[in-house]
This record gives sequence, C-alpha cells and structure tokens, in this order.
Amino acid sequence: MKCMKPSMHISFQQVKDKKMKKAIIIGCPGSGKTTFAEKLQRITGLPLYYLDAIWHKPDRTHIPRDKFDARLGEILSLDEWIIDGNYSRTLEVRIEACDTVFFFDLPTEICLAGAIERLGKGRYKMPWIDIDLDPKLEIDIKNFKTDKTPQIYNLMDKYRQNKNIIIFNSREESEEYLKEFEQNETD
Repeated sequence: MKCMKPSMHISFQQVKDKKMKKAIIIGCPGSGKTTFAEKLQRITGLPLYYLDAIWHKPDRTHIPRDKFDARLGEILSLDEWIIDGNYSRTLEVRIEACDTVFFFDLPTEICLAGAIERLGKGRYKMPWIDIDLDPKLEIDIKNFKTDKTPQIYNLMDKYRQNKNIIIFNSREESEEYLKEFEQNETD
C-alpha cells in the first residue's frame, strides 16, 4: 500500500460542507494535539474525550485493555465526538468510525520541545503533573517518524475516500485552520 504525501490537506470549507461530527486528532506526543482538540471543542461544541485520561489510573498504572476497548467502543457509538490521542493499537477502528482526521505531522524537535514545555503543568483530566520527561516518552517521540508515521499515512490512504483528512506540518497551520474554521462557523 502506498503512503499519501504529507501535502494532502483539505480546506475548512470542505469539512464544513461535510459537517464534522466525529473527529480524531492524532500525531506525535508533544505536537499540540490536546491544545488543538480543546480549541476545536470550544468552537464546535462537540464532546471531547482524551484517550490518556481513559487509559491511565490515578496511580500511574493503566486499566486493562479490554476495559479501555469497551470504553472506546462506547464513545465511538455516540453520534458526536472529538477523540484526542494516538494509541496505535486502536487507530484503525477510530479512523473507520470518524468523519474527520486531524494529523499533526510536525518535526521531531518541535514535538520534543512541546513535551518539555508541558512539564510541571496540569493537563486536562490527568491526575498527576509530570516534572521530568519520561525516558520512554522521549524515545517514542524520537522514533515516531519512523515507527508510527508510515502506519498513519497508510491508514489515512486506505480510508481517504470517505474522510476529511487534514494534515498539519506546523502549529501555525493548525492555528490558522482554527481561525478560518471559526470564521466559517459564524458566517
């Protein structure tokens, strides 16, 4: 299966024409997914679900996979949602269920800086605050382009006929998209 080119972008008008109701936001940790998800939620009013908040327990362990999958299935069965997070094991089922994919395909250095920038800050419904960059997370960020990005492009290519697919190569692109999308929502 061939990989889509990173330059495949769809305009906000195309998304509006198809009326976004089920969106996933994916990309490397530290790329700005959650910030974008929260802004998109404020504009659209769609309910926002954080995969990290579902997966993690307050003691930094995680729930069993079957419980995670069941909760994800409940969310996917709803009429409207935004889902923030990667979790490659469930990526295809989320792409299948959504109408819109937002993919943050940013440079590794930007993602590392983003992960470091959020240290010491609270994040949505996470019951703890990280003060040090987890070495495993750092490795995941450094390997994302080779380990995860090809799979993401292949899945987007597989489902591209029925989906709005928006690829951001910078945070500035995502901010500009939100500005234009919000303007169109009020027009």
